[in-house]
Amino acid sequence: MKKVNVALVRLLQFVVFVVSVFTVIVYFGAMVLLPLDAIVLLIKLMGVVGLNGFIAAFIAIPAVGYLSLMVYKTPGLCKMVVDAGVDLIKSSKIKVEAFNEIADAVKA
Repeated sequence: MKKVNVALVRLLQFVVFVVSVFTVIVYFGAMVLLPLDAIVLLIKLMGVVGLNGFIAAFIAIPAVGYLSLMVYKTPGLCKMVVDAGVDLIKSSKIKVEAFNEIADAVKA
């Protein structure tokens, strides 16, 4: 019965690990995709106004680049976003490692 309990603990540990990895990937993926989405939305908005897609992209890409530069120059903002992601990674690691103590207690 102990082997079944250890297997269940390891299965739950794996599930928590997979969910944690997914959360971290979504967090940092959103940081990459956010400017790209802003570019697409600006191109669509300018297309509604009547500008050609190429001309709209020619205007939207530097506009989003400038907004990204302003975010980058804001003191502490980039560091805070990266630190939030690193804290997410650290807390996930702690939660996954907590299952090792439970598995050791079940084995004994």
